[in-house]
Parts: sequence; C-alpha cells; structure tokens
Amino acid sequence: MSATAQTPAAAGEPPAPPLGANLAWLLSQASHAMSTEMTAAFESLGFPARGYCVLSAALTGEYTQKELATMVGLDKTTMVATIDELEQAGLARRRPSATDRRAHLIEVTKAGAKAVAKGERASERVQKNVLASLPAGQRDALMDALSGLVCGRLSTPTACQQAPRRRS
Repeated sequence: MSATAQTPAAAGEPPAPPLGANLAWLLSQASHAMSTEMTAAFESLGFPARGYCVLSAALTGEYTQKELATMVGLDKTTMVATIDELEQAGLARRRPSATDRRAHLIEVTKAGAKAVAKGERASERVQKNVLASLPAGQRDALMDALSGLVCGRLSTPTACQQAPRRRS
C-alpha cells in the first residue's frame, strides 16, 4: 500500500479525509447501512421494507402506482414487482382508475393496514436504536437537517445523462 493510500476507518472511528468530508459518500454509507438494518427488521414480518413504504404512502390518499413510485423513490420496474408482492401477500390490490383507464390505483387491504402498523413498530425500533448511538442533542438536529435537505435543496434529482443507480 502506498503512503497516500487510505486505510478503512475502524468501527466507531470517523472516516479519513477525503471521504470523511464527502457529503455524498457519507449519506450513501448511512443510507446503505440503514437500509440493511431495516431489511433485517422486516424479514420476520413477511414483507419488504420498501413494501412498508408503499403501503404507508398508499394509506395517506388515493394514488396510482406511478404516483406512489415517485413518492417513495422507486423506479417503474421495482414498483411493479413490489405491488405484485404486496398483492400476492394480500396486503394491497390494484383497481382501475376512474379517470385514466391506463392507470391503476393502489388500495391497501385490512391485512395491509395491520402490516403497516407492525412495520411502523419495526421501523421506529430501528430508528430509535440508530439515533441512540448519537448524543441526545444531535438526534433532533440530524433529523431536522436531513429533512431540510430532502424536502428542500435535494427534493428533486438533477437531470443528467446517466443517473446513478440506487443500491438494491
């Protein structure tokens, strides 16, 4: 290893520069680790964490597959597969839109609403556990800052020739 090569940070230690100062890298690492924890938490529930996100969003109104995909950040193919899984599990159903015959509205079943409640508890457990690793004064600040970015400056992806792929 050359003198300029970076060694990975040990658990609990901040990453060495330049990665420790790279917002995109830090957010990507945090997102991947959090997604992994959520996936593990949802394995015992019988439906994926992304299914929980779709069901939760669908409970807030009457939305088409396309609208829900945009709300939760899924591409068209992943959304179709997710709805297929949720339908097969009896958690959601598609019904034709009254205003657009090409579109389907996603309706959450009673079993789906119960699954969302279980998912909410699992999600809250993971979030609480992750945030507990920060000093108390930083928890709300982190959530407020991330919410501000996601709802503000980073609310719409920038158009580019080849968008980065999301981790699955």
